[in-house]
Amino acid sequence: MAARDLVRLLDADPDLGERLAPEVRERARHELVAEVQRIVPGRWDAAGVIDAAASPFGLLILDGLLLRDLDLGRRASTEVLGTGDLLRPWDTDAATGELPFAARWMVLEPMRLAILDQRFLLSVMRYPAVVDALFARATRRHRGLAARLVVNQLVRLEDRLLLALWTLADRWGRVTPDGVLIPMGLTHSALARLVGARRPSVTSALGDLGRDRLLERTEDGWLLRGDPAHLVDPVTERLLSPA
Repeated sequence: MAARDLVRLLDADPDLGERLAPEVRERARHELVAEVQRIVPGRWDAAGVIDAAASPFGLLILDGLLLRDLDLGRRASTEVLGTGDLLRPWDTDAATGELPFAARWMVLEPMRLAILDQRFLLSVMRYPAVVDALFARATRRHRGLAARLVVNQLVRLEDRLLLALWTLADRWGRVTPDGVLIPMGLTHSALARLVGARRPSVTSALGDLGRDRLLERTEDGWLLRGDPAHLVDPVTERLLSPA
């Protein structure tokens, strides 16, 4: 972990200030300064390295890619997080009731976190539009999790994988001449946790999708082909077909 530095938040994440008037935005740009922590790829002790009392608002990912695994016994679920996502690992990693959940964090790409501490909180309260934008980031994360709940109810594993990847492409995908590239090195194991399946089954399903030229693993990530809107009708037909 490297030394910390400071960043002007609206320079690092301009979308947070898009609803401010120009003169107000310039003032906010100078006042909204946050400490930055750089995290190298690998396992990350998210709850242990950040003092919750010193970061009352949370942590904002400025860049990088992160996986959060939530384990319950031998079962696990994965959430993909990246630029613009708001975290509060000291809350989410706490024990929930009587269920023995355990959270694990894995940094896939070098990450910068803005620490939204007490000083930042006092400053940002003068700019309600920025506060609203930060809360919208948390809501976006919840919407993504809700979409995954729907996708993971699909019976056919190929459907779950393909729609889960198109959901990721909606945020992080890049259009290329060959299709839409998700620039993430997600392993078969990570994809299995993402869609609630076993790794061998995912490997087999990925092979089927590759033979159908709907999906390809490249050195830069996962390449999706076709139109995601055209996937919905076949999925719906399978759901509505009599057993």
